[in-house]
Amino acid sequence: MLELVIANKNYSSWSMRPWVLMTELGLPFKERLLRFDFHRPDSRFAAEAARLSPTARVPVLVEADGFATWDSLAIAERLHELFPEAGVWPQDSRLRARARSLAASMHSGFGELRRLCPMNIDTDHAAVGQRLLATEASLGTDLRRLEALWEPELAAQGGALLMGARCCAADAFFAPLAMRVTRYGLPLSPPAAAYVQALCALPSVQRWVREAEAEQDFVPEDEPYRSSRAETPR
Repeated sequence: MLELVIANKNYSSWSMRPWVLMTELGLPFKERLLRFDFHRPDSRFAAEAARLSPTARVPVLVEADGFATWDSLAIAERLHELFPEAGVWPQDSRLRARARSLAASMHSGFGELRRLCPMNIDTDHAAVGQRLLATEASLGTDLRRLEALWEPELAAQGGALLMGARCCAADAFFAPLAMRVTRYGLPLSPPAAAYVQALCALPSVQRWVREAEAEQDFVPEDEPYRSSRAETPR
């Protein structure tokens, strides 16, 4: 059976992408969670992640014979090869190309949104979001780019998700961004906001959120807006 190695569900946006994809499509896998412990000189995460891939990062997909694929986009492509009929990408070649373009746009872009609003599922950062919108013009620019990316596809396909009614890798890649939008209270156009709600309603995303909220970890390196769990982000 495949093993998917991930990190904290509350913080690890890159881990969320393949986990949501595999769970939503019903692909068989075993989860292995390495908790972030960067503050420790004997970090288990650092040691295990380095053993799994030369990048020393997660997620990593490990096959039964030990063959490893790292990076969420490469993992999506490997899953498509292993399960060609599962719907990782659309069957239509042009829709498949468009879905890959969308996923790659998320994979390589929206740096300001990701930098300013790190994923933190179990905490309301709405006050932080409002402050950032007032002080960081680049955040608004990224939000408008999201609308420009999503709205034509939603209109063309006529479904709640980017390629229609069924979740594919492109949607899974935007699931962590939906967490940022909702937790930081970021405004989007009505079609884009409806897409975020559709992502949040996916059973795989709802399960990830429940498990993220149950972790109760505090990783200082991923908490720029508070210094303890007891504090209100500001």
